[in-house]
Amino acid sequence: MAIEQLFEALPLRYVQHGISEFGVANLAYTLLITAFAALVVDYGWMLYLRSKMPPGPFPLPIIGNTFSLPDEKPWIYFEHLSKQLNSPIITFWIGRNPTVWLNDAWTAHNLLDKRASIYCSRPRMLVFAELGSGQNNLVNMITVTPAQRERFRIQRKLMHQGVGIQRVHQYRSFQNDESRVVALDLLNEPEEYVAHFERYATSVVSIIGFGRRVREKSDPIITEVIRVMHLAADLNVPGKKFPMLLETFPFLSKFPNCIAPWKHGLGSHSKSLRGVNFFHSLAQEAATSNRDVSASDSHPNYSKFLVSSSPKYTLEPAEIAALTGNLFGAGSDTSSSTLITAILAMRAFPETLPPAWEELDRVVGTTRSPDFSDDASLPYTRAFVKEVFRWRSVAILGGQPHAPIQDDYYSGYLIPKMTWVQGNVWAIHHHEREFPEPDRFNPRRFLKDSEEARPFPGERGYMTFGWGRRVCSGQALAEQGTWVTVARLIWGFRVSAAVDERGEEVGVDVFDYTNGLNMRPRPFRVNITPRTEEIRKTIVREGEQALMDLAKYDGETKYRMSSF
Repeated sequence: MAIEQLFEALPLRYVQHGISEFGVANLAYTLLITAFAALVVDYGWMLYLRSKMPPGPFPLPIIGNTFSLPDEKPWIYFEHLSKQLNSPIITFWIGRNPTVWLNDAWTAHNLLDKRASIYCSRPRMLVFAELGSGQNNLVNMITVTPAQRERFRIQRKLMHQGVGIQRVHQYRSFQNDESRVVALDLLNEPEEYVAHFERYATSVVSIIGFGRRVREKSDPIITEVIRVMHLAADLNVPGKKFPMLLETFPFLSKFPNCIAPWKHGLGSHSKSLRGVNFFHSLAQEAATSNRDVSASDSHPNYSKFLVSSSPKYTLEPAEIAALTGNLFGAGSDTSSSTLITAILAMRAFPETLPPAWEELDRVVGTTRSPDFSDDASLPYTRAFVKEVFRWRSVAILGGQPHAPIQDDYYSGYLIPKMTWVQGNVWAIHHHEREFPEPDRFNPRRFLKDSEEARPFPGERGYMTFGWGRRVCSGQALAEQGTWVTVARLIWGFRVSAAVDERGEEVGVDVFDYTNGLNMRPRPFRVNITPRTEEIRKTIVREGEQALMDLAKYDGETKYRMSSF
């Protein structure tokens, strides 16, 4: 029947209203049936995938398992779930998207290290990438197509020019000097140890990135940049609250910020430009500076290198900003948090310190502090630092999720292409098989031929910095800086209980950590004093000399992140 004939057959009052009441009801009924059928098909697809993927809780339509997530520290929840299901690899549905969680060292190693060429990509990340620092940032980059892999290779190569294994050895001189300054600062203001660690870590990466050290603990580059990093880490914990709920319901990200408070301001063009413009301005300023990482022009600061290499690699301003900004993400917040954890361990487990003191006094003495040349002669101190990395890893999920660039099978389970695959560092480092009594700080786990040592994949004995081609670029810098600073802290100081106004000792809680992806201890009080008077004099002498040696990196920047 023709459309005209259909309308002629309708009662006049229906035609006058444009559509019949029967048509409205029929349309609504049809839409309802269609939506129900689509829901059934979609849910059938979810259940089909579930039957092939690693075990996990039963998902609901559309929302999956999202609302089963705890409000804080989901890594502990996934550790318990893995034990409950008796499987080191589990599937958990965030909305309609399955996420695969790896909860022991061997599974993570077999997939993310041994099959690094397959698990080299990032998945689509709505909150952290598309609405945050950008999916083209090296940290977030998808590498499915040849063009994407080539751009990743270039950016990774450029990052290695800044903080690669061979490169960071050239930074030992000023990194050691900055560590000596930390010891001097702790003599003068021991209660400000957190601020001193933040200044130290930020200053090291600032010298590398921009040729300028950070002298004061109140420098805005610390207070502003670390605050932004803490916010990003807090906002991107897997959860059932906004903004991470956008990963479950991505259509909500399409609403403009002005009417979408659940986006927390993410995805704002002006906000994203703020970070790009700030770090690019710092880089341009540093590129014209005469301050270099060494006295030789053959080793310029990293910004100068990037700007001069820009034509060769066709670098956009946003890429230069991201590469220099990533230095802070890889080196400032994480390194300072690790040092705070070291202080907590020294306070909570004082029985681990006498063997380190005996070793340091025998090898180093009191007229100088330990330096990089002592590493091979201090096996217990090295083990102590490794246990700091293991006991309370900062990047508790090993960084951003991986994603396979093709369908993969492991132990008979399907891991579909571009699925979120996340290493649960908490569960890995607290597995009783490798680390008996995992919450006890015990450096002897890492002593060669120790009865307390257990087999572990990889030579380091921990997985703090991630895996495969996505391992943290700043790993070598963080490891060498943490070693020399923790060794100097143990050598130079006693960390004991603080006393309250009633003269009673103030306790510490080794589980009281923040909820961010880069976790750190919440504020706690301790008493930090030099071990001996001779050591105190050595700290003063070395610290004052270090300040003179570092003077060539002194300078100010006219830029503030808050002004962009």
